[in-house]
Amino acid sequence: MNLYEIIFYFFAVVTVASAALVVFSRNIVYSAFSLLFTFFGVAGIYVLLNADFLAITQLLIYVGGILVLLLFGVMLTTNTVSIDIKSGSLNVLPAVSVVAAIAGLLAGLFWTSDWFVSKQMGELTVQTTSKDIGTALITTHLLPFEIASVILLVAIVGAAMMARRESSKSQIPNSK
Repeated sequence: MNLYEIIFYFFAVVTVASAALVVFSRNIVYSAFSLLFTFFGVAGIYVLLNADFLAITQLLIYVGGILVLLLFGVMLTTNTVSIDIKSGSLNVLPAVSVVAAIAGLLAGLFWTSDWFVSKQMGELTVQTTSKDIGTALITTHLLPFEIASVILLVAIVGAAMMARRESSKSQIPNSK
């Protein structure tokens, strides 16, 4: 087992263990912090797969944006510690049978597939994909990139208008 495999298994264990804590924890604060480690583990696996752009995107969007927003929401909400999360199972037997069937299918695919193993992955290579993605966005995929940017701009303007309308309705009228 080389260093690359040890690091991969470390990130895999961190990701799976923290994801299990997210699912099975009864405290929403513990679940939110476990989700943080899950996102970091997935970003680490992206780095090991030479997908540096995805890793940075994972950190910026999920950890930097969504998770911080979730944590602020949990922390600013009153009585989050004493909330009893309903985690009872209703249909255990059908769920177990479906999960067992999917796990068996995945295990069968795992053992019968011919996995392509690159010769370059034996050694740690440093190769960035950000420059290639940036070049592709500006040259060959310019039109979809611009359409996506216009759609995002319209969504931001629409969200701002909806938020402004909600705040104007909630204001108390002045009584004379």
